[in-house]
Amino acid sequence: MRRLTVILGVCVALGLAAFWLLSAPTQLPDADLAALDGHEPDLQNGENLFWVGGCASCHAAPDAEGDARAVLSGGLALESPYGVFGVPGISPDPETGIGGWSFADFANAMKRGVSPDGRHYYPSFPYASYAKMTLTDLADLWAYLQRMPVPENAAVIPETELAFPFNMRRGIGLWKRVYLNEAPVIADDVLGDDPVLARGRYLVEGAGHCGECHSPRNIGLAMDGSRWLAGAPNPEGEGRVPNITDHPDGLADWTEDDIAYGLESGFTPAFDSMGGSMASVVKNFANAAAEDRAAIAAYLKAIPPLPDG
Repeated sequence: MRRLTVILGVCVALGLAAFWLLSAPTQLPDADLAALDGHEPDLQNGENLFWVGGCASCHAAPDAEGDARAVLSGGLALESPYGVFGVPGISPDPETGIGGWSFADFANAMKRGVSPDGRHYYPSFPYASYAKMTLTDLADLWAYLQRMPVPENAAVIPETELAFPFNMRRGIGLWKRVYLNEAPVIADDVLGDDPVLARGRYLVEGAGHCGECHSPRNIGLAMDGSRWLAGAPNPEGEGRVPNITDHPDGLADWTEDDIAYGLESGFTPAFDSMGGSMASVVKNFANAAAEDRAAIAAYLKAIPPLPDG
């Protein structure tokens, strides 16, 4: 019995050690970051990515309108079936935002989901999509964020409160090993060599993180690439997020111009208004480059049509 107890103890210790090693946060290679030395930021590109990425929708104060959406003080309580996520500020303020970060800190947060102090971020922060962004684009976005207004007052950030086992932050490292990658969801052979479709894919799958809401989740709660953009239960409450593939359940009756105009205006081809969280998305995309809205529309019409997920 004593020998069996010792063997079991050793097995448990080895299992815990393996878990600790395999779940450890990983960061971007120093060489990848060093390759950006001397990069001259393109602030126009950074601003465009800010709007495509929907930064204001989560990181501005709740219900902020107009110019107040550029004050990234945080304070939103993001509801989910797993609990509540408190959304922090990302203004240039070093105390309440990310003004004390380096670019390496920012890039590791966006592409690896790792905080400056080496903790895993919960994937409610959509780094599973942002991981597909290039470091050059992230450098431009970082430069633009550094020029945003500093909040006059510190926001109250809600506590993140999750049920077990979702509150086990270290386990996210195992989830990342399975699901975090930079490969595109829709392969090159589907889209061909059309640069417009390639741009649309980059924006939808990366900065725009459309799949985070519009795709069903698999057993590991990651976006299901086999049902890409086929609609999903609303992660923030009742109802469903619509299918946006070129299927009769989705956007089959929409033209590319309809989609691009909808992203700019919030109107459907029937002149209904897009509601819910999509209203905030439209406020963002209305500020994005027209050619990028067109590229997104072209991509959505080109990917495989799927019935509701």
